[in-house]
Amino acid sequence: MASIRELLGTARVIAVVGLSSKKSRPSFGVSQYMQRAGFRIIPVNPGETEVLGEKAYPSLDAVPEKIDIVNIFRRSEFVAEVVDQAIQAGAQAVWMQEGVIHEDGAAKARAAGLTVVMDRCILKEHQKLSR
Repeated sequence: MASIRELLGTARVIAVVGLSSKKSRPSFGVSQYMQRAGFRIIPVNPGETEVLGEKAYPSLDAVPEKIDIVNIFRRSEFVAEVVDQAIQAGAQAVWMQEGVIHEDGAAKARAAGLTVVMDRCILKEHQKLSR
């Protein structure tokens, strides 16, 4: 919990891989909450042009600014590719949402010096720390 507290206390920019403009999707609600909590949200989804008032990018490679956290809203089988891009982008952390588990990807991210949070909801963790 200490690393989550530190991570959410210092991070400002969250790239959300798989962020959808569909308001019924968990990625939208979680990202909207984090944006309202003061984080800059960068949508990463090749099927979107803009989400939550922010320009969307087709991949992490295309994001032109520094990323603190890469929040993954993709199925577990896509995590390895996202981790590779997160490392290449110089992100500080990879956050895999609830139900997203990829031990090899987590190990690779840790070996590259990234903080890893797996199978946890960033919204729920932020709410716990805000109490």
